[in-house]
Amino acid sequence: MTIHKKYLTDLGLAARGGRNPLISGLAIDSRRVGPSELFAALPGTAVHGSRFIKMALERGATAILTDAEGAAFAEDVLSQSQAAIVVTEEPRAALSAAAALWFARQPDTMVAVTGTNGKTSVASFTRQIWQALGYASVNLGTTGVEGDWQAPLAHTTPDPLTLHKALMNAADAGITHAAMEASSHGLDQRRLDGVALKAAAFTNFSQDHLDYHRTFDAYFAAKAGLFDRLLPPEGCAVINLSDPKGGSLADITRQRGARVLGVGPGGVLTILGQRYNVTGQDLRFAHRNAVHQVRLNLMGGFQAENVLIAAGLTIAVGADPADVFDALPKIKTVKGRMQLVAQRDNGAALFVDYAHTPDAVATALSALRPHVLGRLIAIIGAGGDRDATKRPLMGQAAAQAADLVFVTDDNPRSEDPAVIRAAVLGGVPGAIEVADRAEAILRATAELGPGDALLICGKGHETGQQIGNVTYPFDDTEQASISVAALDGKIP
Repeated sequence: MTIHKKYLTDLGLAARGGRNPLISGLAIDSRRVGPSELFAALPGTAVHGSRFIKMALERGATAILTDAEGAAFAEDVLSQSQAAIVVTEEPRAALSAAAALWFARQPDTMVAVTGTNGKTSVASFTRQIWQALGYASVNLGTTGVEGDWQAPLAHTTPDPLTLHKALMNAADAGITHAAMEASSHGLDQRRLDGVALKAAAFTNFSQDHLDYHRTFDAYFAAKAGLFDRLLPPEGCAVINLSDPKGGSLADITRQRGARVLGVGPGGVLTILGQRYNVTGQDLRFAHRNAVHQVRLNLMGGFQAENVLIAAGLTIAVGADPADVFDALPKIKTVKGRMQLVAQRDNGAALFVDYAHTPDAVATALSALRPHVLGRLIAIIGAGGDRDATKRPLMGQAAAQAADLVFVTDDNPRSEDPAVIRAAVLGGVPGAIEVADRAEAILRATAELGPGDALLICGKGHETGQQIGNVTYPFDDTEQASISVAALDGKIP
């Protein structure tokens, strides 16, 4: 990662005793520390990074960034070292700020979107609108970096070193506009600190990630950090006022002195009506006092809300509303988000969606219903090593919205798949249990008659299934196509 050298104080860091060494790089993995680099020994959910300070020093680290707990734990090692020691109450925030100064460049126009569901779609739609307006643009998040410059990402909101390096590379490639997803984990762990935001958006709030945040209040507080901490007073918040939490976030934003662009009842952008068919929907909406109607080639009523939030973001950072609205019919669905992936000879359609929370399952199925003339069939599951309380709620959500439900494995990880399925089945006792996901897709596809539709929930764009410590190749889109080909006699 060595690209130049900076003094420690150039990174906004002050060491004990006023030491100010030249730094040749930043690292959060002690195994990758190089000579004269700074090692950030951060508090973790399981292990404190201070346990690896000795290894970092042995590899040549010339500065250590940590908190009081980390410094106390490694006191013996640090006392025998010549390395500069930086101790701060918020080492994660300090690292993010340092990373921003180290990599130095990012696209001129940065926006971020948070919410339980819809982040990927809104970020992608925002990027697509910008591209239609002629701006070199990307979106960053669950699906990596997409757009006019591309790169893989391991996490929705990556660690600050990965994030700021990606932003620097994007800027160097000529990218001027970027929309990024802000996950609750990323916000809580201060990974976005140092990103120069001009606008931020909120989609919705429902149960997810309680295995990490523990309480709804803590989960919401993490989301709210985008507006009460990261969005500057001169910025603009695009808030979904249809969500019960929207009003609270609008108040938080105004208290900070930033502008609010509301989407929904009482907002600047409001949905007036929607008409559905098998390929998309017609959307009638108002922008201030003017009424507009556009064709969206997107399945699901909730996508109209996502589109207007994306439109709001582009308007918030200076785009002409008329040009934005002209671009909306050009928006394409995001891979794995209400994506039509196959169709049987009898006309039945198969869709893949990333819905992996109770609210997302309910929303996706309810939104698909107006497009379907016949039965609506759902495949659901739940991931292992994640919030277990939502599993029966996943089943309940599917039971209330679908005519037939199959329960199968998602990413069981280290847990017993049968235990996970049993929890999901507790919410939908009439479901058909099929452990093997490929078999579940095949059997559900076989149930499809004329006018029916199948929604395969949970994995969306993912191309692997995590079982134990191994990730096996698996793609819902591919399996859907194989199932249709096999059942309709298209496999030689």
